[in-house]
Amino acid sequence: MALAATWLTSCSDDDDSQSAPMTVSKIYLQDAEDEEMKSREVDFARLGQLIRIEGSGFTGLKKIYINGFDTYFNNALMTDNNVWVTLNSKTPVDKADPEVRNTIVFVKDGTKLTHEFTIRAASPSVTSVDNTLPQPGETVRVYGANLQETTKITLPGGVEVTSGIVSDPDGEFYAFVMPEGVTEAGSITSEGANGTAVSPAYFNDFRTFITNFSDKGELGSWSATYSSDDLVDDPLNTGRGKVALLVPQSKLDTGGLDAGSNALLWATAGNDNANDDWSRMYSMIPAETPASEVGIQFDIYVPEAWDESGQLEFSLQNNLSNYGYGSAGTKFSDQYTNTATVWVPWLNEDGSHTPYTTGASWKTITIPMTAFGNYDPSKAPDVTFQKIVEDRNAGSYRNFVLLFVNADLEFSDAITYKAKPFSQKIYIDNLRVVNTKQITVSDF
Repeated sequence: MALAATWLTSCSDDDDSQSAPMTVSKIYLQDAEDEEMKSREVDFARLGQLIRIEGSGFTGLKKIYINGFDTYFNNALMTDNNVWVTLNSKTPVDKADPEVRNTIVFVKDGTKLTHEFTIRAASPSVTSVDNTLPQPGETVRVYGANLQETTKITLPGGVEVTSGIVSDPDGEFYAFVMPEGVTEAGSITSEGANGTAVSPAYFNDFRTFITNFSDKGELGSWSATYSSDDLVDDPLNTGRGKVALLVPQSKLDTGGLDAGSNALLWATAGNDNANDDWSRMYSMIPAETPASEVGIQFDIYVPEAWDESGQLEFSLQNNLSNYGYGSAGTKFSDQYTNTATVWVPWLNEDGSHTPYTTGASWKTITIPMTAFGNYDPSKAPDVTFQKIVEDRNAGSYRNFVLLFVNADLEFSDAITYKAKPFSQKIYIDNLRVVNTKQITVSDF
């Protein structure tokens, strides 16, 4: 009889726990990596994070559904007042059913509780901006991750954009039209479903120009260069003024570039020109900035598909003796100051090719400084912006140069692209140095 009484009492207690009401009073983020704040109260959490739910009546808990997703929890660690649960990376966020989005549902056999709580994907981030020097009325596209449902954009100087925002459902970009009245330089700040994201601080920054082919950065002129007479008006009439046609019209009129030949140089004035001493940029890009956080940025307009022939070469000094993809000037050297790189937008990483065009608009391109010869991080990991400036200033000819190379491109022993006669129009503008440091926004 005593055993029967004990069993009946146990069953009664279990029944009571299954029907006992549940409450949630607070939710804490459990951050093992933060020594100062290992546990903090939060009003939202992100996928992958561990949270502790504080309340009452959790004894007998059978299921937890987060945004409708059946989420595992370790009931061996659970108490009547606390449940620990990690937000599964497969939990739907923006694609969750609207009726269950931003809810945590606790289920027992005899009762359930729905608690409203904001669930976010991983922190949003910005990787690049196109374009970074827009004219009013032009479209700006910001690329990154977890940028879903962007509803507010703040531009340098506090100019806000809240309408007309196009937000990619997969969170890979958002786009907006550049408004009037933005006069300051800095970052773009966006607010969306997953929180706040901030771009690198190079938006609308006209202070670090190499040349814009109009009123910033004087061009050099000698027998190996094109001159200001070869510049053309912006074909899209966006307000950019003069721009460089990589293969000038005079050359195109005679059939363009032969296979295996190079265009002349577009070059800055060089040694005695104050604009070519990049130490003037230290107030915007501190001298100690790592090379990995500095880039060359430019705008390009390619109206027709460019494919299989032609390369764009840049050099921080006028010291090239050979040209094109894989040439010595683009590689690290212990003996020479190599400061060149080659940009081939139609060449894929695996050696295949894809036609490249910017359509009917200008596009901003950023080339990391680590892509230039002696600043290869695998060979020279500690290069700073000051080192780059000092290398330029110590050179015999510190002209910044770019040229169109129409040589064969040998990607590997098995893949070679033979050069073809080239007669396309490719336009370049707004060459500048930028600080590309990624900005991380803390949630707390």
